Amino acid sequence: MKSSKKYFAEALGTFALVLFGCGAATIASVSESGPEGIGLLGISLAFGLSVVVMAYTIGPISGCHINPAISISMLVAGKLSMKDTVGYVISQCVGAIAAAALLYVIATGSPGFEMPEWGLASNGWGSGYLGEYDMKAALITEFVFTFLFLLVIFGTTAKNASPLMAGLAIGVSLALIHMVAIPITGTSVNPARSLGPALFAGGMALEQLWLFIITPIAGGILAAITRNLFLED
Repeated sequence: MKSSKKYFAEALGTFALVLFGCGAATIASVSESGPEGIGLLGISLAFGLSVVVMAYTIGPISGCHINPAISISMLVAGKLSMKDTVGYVISQCVGAIAAAALLYVIATGSPGFEMPEWGLASNGWGSGYLGEYDMKAALITEFVFTFLFLLVIFGTTAKNASPLMAGLAIGVSLALIHMVAIPITGTSVNPARSLGPALFAGGMALEQLWLFIITPIAGGILAAITRNLFLED
C-alpha cells in the first residue's frame, strides 16, 4: 500500500473519530429545546463505535491507528517504521483539527452560541471541569487507561488472534474507558483527539493540552515495552 494512501486513511479515520465522538459530546449530549441528551453512555458509545466502523473501513489500508499514542507505541514495539510513524502522526493531527473546525462551524449555527471553557468536548481537569478531579487524578487516568488500551490492541492484533474481531474488541475497550474516565478528564487517551478541539476552544483547554499529549504517549510506550517483554505474538 502506498504511503500516501495510508496517511490519507489515517487523516480520514481520525477526522471521523473526532467528529463523531466530540460531536456527540458537544451537540447531542445536552439540548435545552430539543430531545434529551444522550448522556455519558451515549458519548462513550459514540467514541467506541466510531473506532469500530473506521477499523473495518480503513483497517486494511493503514491499520486504523487514528491515534498518535498508538502509532508511537507501534514504533517502539517494532511494528511501524519511523517514516510511517511521522506520517501517521501528522495525518492524525490534521484530521483531528479538520474535524474540530467543522464541528465549530456546525456549533456556531446554534442561536446565541458562545464558546464555553473547554468547549467542543476539550479534555481538561480541575475546578470548573466536569467532576473537578485534580491533575494527579488526570495523569493517572490517562496513563493507565492508555496503557490498558494499547495492551488490548497488541493482543487483538497479534498473529494468533482473530483479525475479524480486532476492530470490535478495540472499539468496545475504548467505550469502556470513556464510561469511567469522562468525568475525570473527558477521556483523551489520544493526543490528536485532544489537540483538535483545544485549538478552537483556547483558554484552559489549550493550557492543559500538554498532559493529553505527553501522558497517553507515555502509557503507550510502557504498553509496547510490556508487550515486547511479556506477551507472545
